[in-house]
Amino acid sequence: MKTPEYYQSDVLAFFQGHPAELAVYEALFRQLDEAFPEGWVKVQKSQISFYDKHLFAAASLPARRRKGWPERCLLVTFGLSRRAESPRIAMAVEPYPNRWTHHVTAAEADEIDGELMDWLREAHDFALLK
Repeated sequence: MKTPEYYQSDVLAFFQGHPAELAVYEALFRQLDEAFPEGWVKVQKSQISFYDKHLFAAASLPARRRKGWPERCLLVTFGLSRRAESPRIAMAVEPYPNRWTHHVTAAEADEIDGELMDWLREAHDFALLK
């Protein structure tokens, strides 16, 4: 994945005070880098965004925790043309017809697994259709 010049320092600043979430993010980045080497990443104030022509996924620290969410976690967000059904989906909304935004919490690096990566591949392909 292509990264901007100050990527490392920006990521460290983004996760300052959140070492557990940084470890989960690093696992996510490794998987996305392997799956989408042509993509690029942008560190922003409230999220880290992943692109290939268009935005297809994002990682963030939850601004507000919902009941049942882990105390420390990374929030992985992606869009699909359908609502994915799984107990892992912490939240799903349909902001536009046939465009579902999903949020998955990941508290441990091993939660960046095949199921999540399948959704992210689907989100990547869906974003390319825009």
